Amino acid sequence: MTITLNHTIVPARDKVAAARFFADIFGLPFDDAGGHFAPVRVNDTLTLDFADAAGPIRSEHYAFHVSDTEFDAILQRVKAAELAFGSGPHSLADGKLNDWNGGRGVYFKDPDGHVLELMTAPQ
Repeated sequence: MTITLNHTIVPARDKVAAARFFADIFGLPFDDAGGHFAPVRVNDTLTLDFADAAGPIRSEHYAFHVSDTEFDAILQRVKAAELAFGSGPHSLADGKLNDWNGGRGVYFKDPDGHVLELMTAPQ
């Protein structure tokens, strides 16, 4: 049996702003068609459904395995947006990358406080 994550709900203060931020940073299309969720298709099998949070937002961690080319492009957009980034979950603003598992990795936060991780070598 093959199990594939199809979608997950990402809580946000403003679902459209959060979806647009994510899509812009990751270089993905976003079409705000309205509705209960603001969905961003990450790949053929995964959609992030951004939703307005009913209360305080608890920070979540979302990790993405990307190619070297995608890593470079996303990191450039992170820098252009003047977002703090770092080498680990407890080093979110050291301005460094990590080399775990023989690849490159980086962490940064979105405007709602969710920690986004990029890695070129899967864990």
